[in-house]
Amino acid sequence: QLVQQPAGQAAAAAAAADGGAPDTAGRGDEWGEFLHLPDQKFFDFNEICEEIKRETDRVTGKNKGISRKPINLKIFSPAVLNLTLVDLPGMTKVSVGDQPIDIEDQIRGMCLSFISNPNAIILAVTAGNQDLANSDALKLAKEADPEGERTIGVLTKLDLMDPGTDASELLQNRVIPLRRGYVGVVNRGQRDIDDGASIASALKKEQQFFKTHPAYRNMLNRCTTPTLARMLNQILMHHIRDCLPDIKNRITGMTIDIAQEIEALGVPTDSMNAGHLGGILLSLLSNYAANFHNAVEGKGSSADGIEMNELYGGARISYIFTEIFGRSLMTMNPFDGLSDDDIRTAICNANGTRLSLFVPEISFDLLVRRQITRLEQPGLQCIDLVFDELQRMASQCETTELTRFPELRDRVLDVVNQLLRKCVAPTQNMISNLIKIELAYINTSHPDFIGGSRAVAQLMDRVSHDGQVGAGPAAAQPDMPQPPPKGGRGLGADPHDVPDEAAGGESRGLMGFFGLGKDKRGQPQQETVVKLPQVPETMRRPADSPSDRERIETEIIKSLIESYFDIVRKNFMDMVPKTIMVRQGEGAGDSPPPLPPPLAPPAPPPAPLPAPPPAP
Repeated sequence: QLVQQPAGQAAAAAAAADGGAPDTAGRGDEWGEFLHLPDQKFFDFNEICEEIKRETDRVTGKNKGISRKPINLKIFSPAVLNLTLVDLPGMTKVSVGDQPIDIEDQIRGMCLSFISNPNAIILAVTAGNQDLANSDALKLAKEADPEGERTIGVLTKLDLMDPGTDASELLQNRVIPLRRGYVGVVNRGQRDIDDGASIASALKKEQQFFKTHPAYRNMLNRCTTPTLARMLNQILMHHIRDCLPDIKNRITGMTIDIAQEIEALGVPTDSMNAGHLGGILLSLLSNYAANFHNAVEGKGSSADGIEMNELYGGARISYIFTEIFGRSLMTMNPFDGLSDDDIRTAICNANGTRLSLFVPEISFDLLVRRQITRLEQPGLQCIDLVFDELQRMASQCETTELTRFPELRDRVLDVVNQLLRKCVAPTQNMISNLIKIELAYINTSHPDFIGGSRAVAQLMDRVSHDGQVGAGPAAAQPDMPQPPPKGGRGLGADPHDVPDEAAGGESRGLMGFFGLGKDKRGQPQQETVVKLPQVPETMRRPADSPSDRERIETEIIKSLIESYFDIVRKNFMDMVPKTIMVRQGEGAGDSPPPLPPPLAPPAPPPAPLPAPPPAP
């Protein structure tokens, strides 16, 4: 970095920085400072060169290594203009020494990281004695600045061009045009550096070269190093002038933000007594509680503006109630885990030892209680989701002033989380009690309940419309015995199927009833014994297809269960959010409203009747 200072001010600044008297040893008005040596000034530029070599060897080694770490040098001089320059390494094709194999890619990436800055001016340095079309610097600058808005071509070694050739066409921007054009310079050669030629003498030599050269003396405005410095300084001044209003606005905005943040942090507490500290503590807790309450009610806003991009605060709890809990309950099938075989088994168990004339009510009662119990688990899960959201809100509602006191902030969050956690168990008990209330009394008189008569009527309408249950005359009475055929004697239509007496055999009579008679041939009959199978420990209904009566009874029970389950589900969907809000609201600091006072005081008891007068 180059910093311009007038001669007298430079000496005074150096003396003030050294903490002593003004310079009387003739050290001059120019010095350099390294960032890695902040307390040391170099007045001899040969020492600056040696320090650059030492730092380079320390960072990259002594065998031509490279590093992305810059060496920061600041030059104070009255002979320079205010500029910040970055000296990038030249493009290397083949690695040497300790350089890595991909040295070309590393240097290319390093250069692009600097010149890609839109506020940087690119100096594409190219030797004037080579073909400009082969310039690696112009190629790299073209990638970072395709329009050429901030690229300046710098042509060096113009004094080494072959006789009869010059770079006038290049300096006139005719070969490869750049918006800011080209500047020609002549630097010190290696022999001049070895001989210790000063920069001032090199500048004079450069000026003399361009003034005496027949091709360049008419275009001195595009030649010499001072011309390049002035051009860069003008670009810098114009850029500052263009960016100054925006910088001013940004500074003003940052100042306002900092002032608001300082005001939000509150007054200093170092010199306050215990009374004032207590008032500040009460104010902090009150503001935190107000923020939490406003977030639940939808009146607050987060510090990072998250409410503009997603749901925040109480809206997230409402989303849990309606979209997660409500939709999950609506998708529950009233017959999940309940098959038709289970329903028929329950009906058979309710019938007992004899077949009932109507559908037993006890089977509906048992089955609907079983399905209602399934609603409890989603309600308990809803409590956990709301609890997690309240904990999240508690961490998001902290005020800026509360962040000044990290221990107090952690303590406040711990207390709030403990209060919320204490409300979880009572809320779960209340949700369980809601299910117990529904199970305690099955209200078949509910106005929305379908009832038995309407269930049968709807089933009959569906049967008549679809013809699925009880279709056809033969299936109408499946359990009725078939009448005997006309003209028969109740034993069948076969004429040979006659009693023993009609066949000419003698009747077995009472002895034949007990199996002790004789057969048709007069031979004694053998006794036939029928053995029943063992009774199984677990009895289940046969797996054969159900009868029409069983199907009708099953459909009626299913209609009743579905109707009553819908009623309980609606009540549960309405009561769970209310229960959660009243319990979690108490934990969050919101107490339920008190009961209203009675409209009028109770009337006093009537006065006793007077005693009857005595008899005359």
